[in-house]
Amino acid sequence: MERSIGAALRSGRVHRAADIALAAGLAAIALADLFFASDASSWGGTGPLQVFLALGCTVPLAWRARRPISTVVVVTVAGGLLVAVAAPHQAPFEVFVGSVLAAYSIGAHTAGRDRWAALAAMFAVGVPLMIAADDRGMAAGNTLAPIAWLTGSWAVGLIIRGRRLRTAELEQLTEELALQRDLQAQAAVAVERGRIARELHDVVAHNVSMMVVQASAAERVLEGGQPDVRDALGAIASTGRETIDEMRLLLGILRSDDGLVLAPQPGLADLDELVRNVSTAGLHVDLYVEGEPTPLPPGVDLSAYRIVQEALTNVIKHAGPASADVIVRYETDRVEVEVRDDGCAAAAGTNGGNGLIGMRERVAMFGGELDAGTRGDGGFAVLARLPIAGPAA
Repeated sequence: MERSIGAALRSGRVHRAADIALAAGLAAIALADLFFASDASSWGGTGPLQVFLALGCTVPLAWRARRPISTVVVVTVAGGLLVAVAAPHQAPFEVFVGSVLAAYSIGAHTAGRDRWAALAAMFAVGVPLMIAADDRGMAAGNTLAPIAWLTGSWAVGLIIRGRRLRTAELEQLTEELALQRDLQAQAAVAVERGRIARELHDVVAHNVSMMVVQASAAERVLEGGQPDVRDALGAIASTGRETIDEMRLLLGILRSDDGLVLAPQPGLADLDELVRNVSTAGLHVDLYVEGEPTPLPPGVDLSAYRIVQEALTNVIKHAGPASADVIVRYETDRVEVEVRDDGCAAAAGTNGGNGLIGMRERVAMFGGELDAGTRGDGGFAVLARLPIAGPAA
């Protein structure tokens, strides 16, 4: 929005400078024609009146965009008087040019009733003067031609104004759509983070519960008095229980209104079942495992599974007839999951942004990396790298 306002201000200054230059140039031409032309009969002489009318036909054009009605009144009066003064000779062309530009400015820079009132004023002032000049010997038909030119110029200005307004509306609509896309992206990030938090609740709650159980067991089997150790184990168990209660409260805030009950969270060990389910939906999927499978932190395990699940869902929805490969790579300090297909790459990469947003949020949560884009030989590929030790590593 700020860029569009700045561009509008710069454009306004440019147009203002152009109008001033146009008026100054036309005035200079008129004065040169008045004083240096071999025949000044078209001006009716070279006196102060002619100088004043020459400036009146040209200088007001500098305000034709800001004051179009005042401009057309002054230019029309000055031009009509010059026509009358020059009769029976034809008035100078500067009168014609100034009148045409003034008529154009009415159509281009006025709206509503002002547009019609200015047009009526132009003809109400100019036509009687031209008719009076015609009675003093102007050639027959010289009155109709200027009327046609002025009307045509006014109509052209009207068309240009309409196109300019439509262009401005389209630019504003484009900016609003861009703003809406940004807001939708932010909302999608918030939704994805909430969904990820709900899914990870069970993982974290299970680990904290195990800590409480182990601390309680250690306190029971502890030999001897050792009050300091017992107090520490009791504090661990008490703090763990409070943490579980607070997490349940947090989950109640994050949970949607549909009362969703979280099922046991899956991991990479469940990819075989996921591949079978996807195959029943019509997508042929091959699963490859590279490296020695190692136990993963529950959060990393869940996020890797969800990334594969979302990528395969995108293939089914957007890639058209296709097949896909799922590759899991176990490395020393990280695990990689890659999903690549041979479908329509342009469509596979467009899912309203929400699918990729969820993947990026999951990867960023563990300090990993995500690459997603079209493949050189066609299709689409998603590659996620998740550190096994988590973001602290």
